[in-house]
This record gives sequence, structure tokens and C-alpha cells, in this order.
Amino acid sequence: MTPRVREILSWYGSENPGVLTNMARMLNHGRLGGSGKLVILPVDQGFEHGPARSFAKNPDAYDPSYHFNLAIESGCNAYAAPLGFIEACAREYAGEIPLILKINNSDTLFGVKGAPHSALTSSVEDALRLGCAAIGFTIYPGSASRKLMYEEIAQATRAAKEAGLAVVIWSYPRGADLSKDGETAIDVTAYAAQIAAQLGANFIKVKPPSAHIEQDAARKVYQEMAIKIDHLADRTRHVLDSAFNGKRVVIFSGGEAKGTDAVLAEVKGLAQGGSFGSIMGRNAFQRPKAEAIRLLHQVMDIYSGSAE
Repeated sequence: MTPRVREILSWYGSENPGVLTNMARMLNHGRLGGSGKLVILPVDQGFEHGPARSFAKNPDAYDPSYHFNLAIESGCNAYAAPLGFIEACAREYAGEIPLILKINNSDTLFGVKGAPHSALTSSVEDALRLGCAAIGFTIYPGSASRKLMYEEIAQATRAAKEAGLAVVIWSYPRGADLSKDGETAIDVTAYAAQIAAQLGANFIKVKPPSAHIEQDAARKVYQEMAIKIDHLADRTRHVLDSAFNGKRVVIFSGGEAKGTDAVLAEVKGLAQGGSFGSIMGRNAFQRPKAEAIRLLHQVMDIYSGSAE
């Protein structure tokens, strides 16, 4: 146990030994093990966006085992996916990498613009059966269905922590009263991180924030208090401040597929702002494996401070 991991675990003093052990499993695994940084491979896009949109660019990725291998060979801290993908290979790769079972999911076959709400698709019991270290859960702050989601994750969190599993919350603002730019606005993203922390998340996933400010009431405070938001590093730091003064682990999504230079430039800004890491899906698995591993290693090197 490194001093940094021990320090991070000390911020979660109310958690039982099982939760702390599973947090440590993820923090101590892979190329970044012990550094306090995380790079996680999430592959829920097949369910969320459809198989062709997700995997046709790299047909090997239609196979669930491909993603297990990619996460393991690249040295990720953990691998996250819905029930089907994890269940398909959990026995074959048992014990090789910490797993996060994404217990709620949605699809794009029916649009609900004002009230996005993911369905519960698996359970804490499934996570235990499959040897997972954590459950994952998406909330949509701003959705007309947000209150029901908060109640669902409250129940799931209680059950997971009683079983000794850690909880990872994807906090993605979305709803009728938010503009498209508002979904990643700095005030909204910081608010989303705060909500996830208040809901008891051990690890929080948000999108990299833009400099846009969505809420008029928030804009006044940002201006009056001269909160720095011009650069991604400043915005990242503010999001971390909003998650209990940096005492909750906040990692950032990789977002839509983009070129290698754009990915690395974004990660550098996040790292400069103190991000605990990245949870990167499409930007990794849609590339050929060798290229994906090379990119993930470059991302890890940025977070470890060893990048040239």
C-alpha cells in the first residue's frame, strides 16, 4: 500500500473494510497501480449506442473477450461493462483485472428528450457472483426522472456497500431545461460531481467541462468570486473542489471519438488540473489493438508524470 493510496482511502472513513479493499484493488492494479491515478476501460456503448456504431470501426471489438484482453494487456486499473459482456468472460479472466458491473443502461431506440432514465439491467448480487470490485450506475441530473434515479442509486449503494462493493457513479447532466452546451458547462459539471458525491459515490465519472456557464444564478457567483474557468486545468480543479474539496476520486470520460492529438491534449489539461484519471472507451477500443494500447499507455504516462 503506497502512502498516496492510503491517503485516498482515509477520505472514506465511514466505509467498511470490504469497500476499502475493493477501492484499493482498483487503485493498486495496472500500470498506474499505487499512484493514486486511474485509467479504466468502459465498454457499455454496445448497449447504449448500438453494435455497428460502437464496434464496426474495429470489428474485433464485437467479441466480449477483446475488451477484457485490451484492458488487461494495456494495464488498465479496471474494466467496466454491462452484465452480458462481463458474464461472457468473467470465468475465463477471473482475478486478472478488477471489474465494474454497470447495473443500469439505456438504448437509443426510443428518445426521451426531457426525461432520460436508464433501466436497471443487473444487480449487486450479479456483481458478487461475477467477482466484481464495484457496481457502476448512470444518473442524469436535470432529467425529469432524476428523483427516481437518485432513489434507485441510493438503494443500490446501500446494498453494494453492505456487500463490500465500491460504487462508481456516471453523473451526466441531461434534460429539457439544459441546452446541449449546458450538458458539459462548467457550472453544471461541477454540480453533477457534487450530486454524485452527496449520493455516496466512491468514484465519480463526469465529462470534461467546457467554459460555458449554463445557469444565470451560477454565472453571477463565478463572476463575483472570479472563479477561474478559462483553461481546462482550471475547470478540472474547480470540479474537484466541488467534489468535497478534492476528497472524492473524480475521473473524466474520454467523450466522442477523436484524433490521438486531441485525446492527449485533453488528458494533459485534465492532468494539470489534478484529475484522478480517465475512463476511456470509444477512443480506445475503436482503434486497432496495438494502436489502442499505445494510446492508453500515453494517457497513463501523462497521469504518472512520465510522459516526454
